[in-house]
Amino acid sequence: MTLYGLFVEAFTRLKPLVHHDLGMPETWFEVLLRLGRTPGHRLRMTDLADAVSFSSGGFTRLADRMAKEGLIRRDPDPNDRRAALAVLTDQGAEALDRATTTHASHLRTHVSRPLTAEDRRHPERALRTLRDAPNPAGPLAEGSR
Repeated sequence: MTLYGLFVEAFTRLKPLVHHDLGMPETWFEVLLRLGRTPGHRLRMTDLADAVSFSSGGFTRLADRMAKEGLIRRDPDPNDRRAALAVLTDQGAEALDRATTTHASHLRTHVSRPLTAEDRRHPERALRTLRDAPNPAGPLAEGSR
């Protein structure tokens, strides 16, 4: 309980500091970052919604706003006629580059600088383990997001 509580408290404190001055809503940044880090800069809409913890309806509205701004586009999924892919546009990549520069600076100031190299290694390993662990309960229920 203490470990989880400290994680939540640290994240709550750090999130506004490291997302300051992104030049876009942090949800948009998260979407662009996921697409930018994915080979081919494209993900199925449903997979991207899951990755950023949005319901499919909520993510559709978010994607509509981002597409209207020219940051992403929707392409048909060549492997599934019923699905669509969210694709990072050149304009989205440029916006991501600008935001990432600011974000990296804030991460260095508020996350890396206060920690030693040893301090950083242990949480990284633990968080990767937690992220990659199988979920025995299955995917989150649609209404719990």
